[in-house]
Amino acid sequence: MAVSASAPAAYNGWAVREPGPMDTGPLERVLRQTSAPGPGDLLLRVEACGVCRTDLHLAEGDLVPRRPSTIPGHEIVGRVEAVGEGVKLFRVGDRAGGAWLRGTCGTCAYCRSGRENLCPRSTYTGWDADGGFAETAVVPEAFAYRLPGERNPASLAPLLCAGIIGYRALLRSALPEGGRLGIYGFGASAHLAAQVALAEGATVHVLTRSAQARALALELGAASASGAYDQPPEPLDSAILFAPVGDLVPVALEALDRSGTLAVAGIHLSDIPVLNYQRHLFQERNLRSVTSNTRQDGRDFLALAERIGIRVTVSPYPLSRADRALADLAADRVNGAAVLVPG
Repeated sequence: MAVSASAPAAYNGWAVREPGPMDTGPLERVLRQTSAPGPGDLLLRVEACGVCRTDLHLAEGDLVPRRPSTIPGHEIVGRVEAVGEGVKLFRVGDRAGGAWLRGTCGTCAYCRSGRENLCPRSTYTGWDADGGFAETAVVPEAFAYRLPGERNPASLAPLLCAGIIGYRALLRSALPEGGRLGIYGFGASAHLAAQVALAEGATVHVLTRSAQARALALELGAASASGAYDQPPEPLDSAILFAPVGDLVPVALEALDRSGTLAVAGIHLSDIPVLNYQRHLFQERNLRSVTSNTRQDGRDFLALAERIGIRVTVSPYPLSRADRALADLAADRVNGAAVLVPG
């Protein structure tokens, strides 16, 4: 199907030129030709795109690029400009969301058992294909989410990765009903996961180096907020590590009560120090990783977010300042979630 008349012939965006620290300028502005969506694809006019720490890892080289000059961004909110052959669920003008998980094989043991997040042939938006740091983006219909058309797109964008992966991390943390949850790091994902836990009756303790983030945590209802390496005021049933800092793994494990669980939510983590079995793991403490999410996780979380009226704290940036948004994220200068808004 041809691109609709309203879609631009070319679009602006940002691509990873050469990975490296943000002060080396790893992002470059690009102008690319708009292509017609392929079979099963949606062409979106981007209304907002969240800025995720995974985008930062890609720009700085912690994640090795899978293709040259890739446009990052996988928290995409947009309007459908055109649809490819075979698309059935979306029409031109609908609002759709594109997220991190972009494709799976559908046939491996993991896909067939409801664990598609572990598919060895999975692909990802902004890593295997161009993402949403641009004016337009192409998203497979099978991995797109239907979003409410009347909501502010900037407040929806962080839900599509920060929210979904925070929700999966909360599930992986095995938080018991009415339990005590520790959250290490308090950025985009953490401030959403905390609200889910609070809505479910948990006591939440936040541990982060940012004074601004600690203030936000208390405003959202956390029982305490202290420094990242501090001990919480009571033993924890569960903990989630959102900060990509391996040094915090033993700190969080030591804060757990007997049989407690620590879930590490990041796609990248600096090296973990040597653990002491008696201090960190004995008494059946559990250490778990979190790997991407399933589409069902996404559907469940988006429905839950709507039901509890989740509050998204947004720091908006124009698309023209995508490099500044990533630099601010690297320096912990973002309160809540950074979001790019074209225009």
